[in-house]
Amino acid sequence: MRNTKRNTRSVRLALLAFLSLPLMGVAQDFSAVEITTIAVRDNIYMLQGSGGNIGVSVGDDGVIIIDDQFGPLTQKIEAAIAELSDKPVTFVMNTHFHYDHTDGNTNFGRAGAYIVAQDNARKRMESTQVLTGSGRVQEAYEAVGLPKITFEDKMRFYFNDNAVDIVNTGDGHTDGDAQIFFRESNVIHTGDMFVRYGLPYIDRDNGGTADGMIDALFNISALINDDTIIIPGHGALSNRADLLEFRDMLVVIRGRLVRAKVQGLSVDEMLAAEPADGYAEANDSTNDWLRQAYGEYVD
Repeated sequence: MRNTKRNTRSVRLALLAFLSLPLMGVAQDFSAVEITTIAVRDNIYMLQGSGGNIGVSVGDDGVIIIDDQFGPLTQKIEAAIAELSDKPVTFVMNTHFHYDHTDGNTNFGRAGAYIVAQDNARKRMESTQVLTGSGRVQEAYEAVGLPKITFEDKMRFYFNDNAVDIVNTGDGHTDGDAQIFFRESNVIHTGDMFVRYGLPYIDRDNGGTADGMIDALFNISALINDDTIIIPGHGALSNRADLLEFRDMLVVIRGRLVRAKVQGLSVDEMLAAEPADGYAEANDSTNDWLRQAYGEYVD
């Protein structure tokens, strides 16, 4: 398979990093985390620290941020934003409810920012959730950290010389995902519907499915073009070709899983056939992912 060695190595390292996330809110020394600012295009930036990538739009209208990582990092994030603008954060747009993207909501909400998310993401934040696989419990947010503005399918902001579309392209990573598209600048933040760590985390206990993610990736690819810069949920800046490669990986693996189902293979027999060959090593992490994905097709 093409790029097997590169892909398997990146999958292994990135999955290990992602699977450690449920412990971060408790065990990580956030004092050691540094926030890195990366220019994207026009007045749009990406901040990286610990957790999901943060998108930032600055301009005369104020500051929009997309996701806000962990609460203990808020002051560092604010300091990084202050290097870009002397205006406060006006809106925080959440790409979904997971804590590594939204734990800073309470701090930014208390500072006066309006939090925006898809309807189901707010519903998830209103009550205690348990994340698939890790069993990590995410407690309900206090009122100040909840989205005050929600939408079902899409809505538009006119902000900082951009028509900013916040859209739900379908259930995939969770049942409340959002992508934020800056039309004039041709930049999109995909949240965790598209990531750069290989096999994606799918929160099936909270509405996510592999089929839904594949469908959403088709929808996103139709929304953008080859010149679009993508801020993924995790990882480096990307483009449409990267997103299509990621989508094709999922399509191929799905096809192999469906074939295993048609052949009547047991879970162990399916794993022995290595449906993720060429994309991820046959190790415990990959096998756990495949077991969960196979469950979508086999009762």
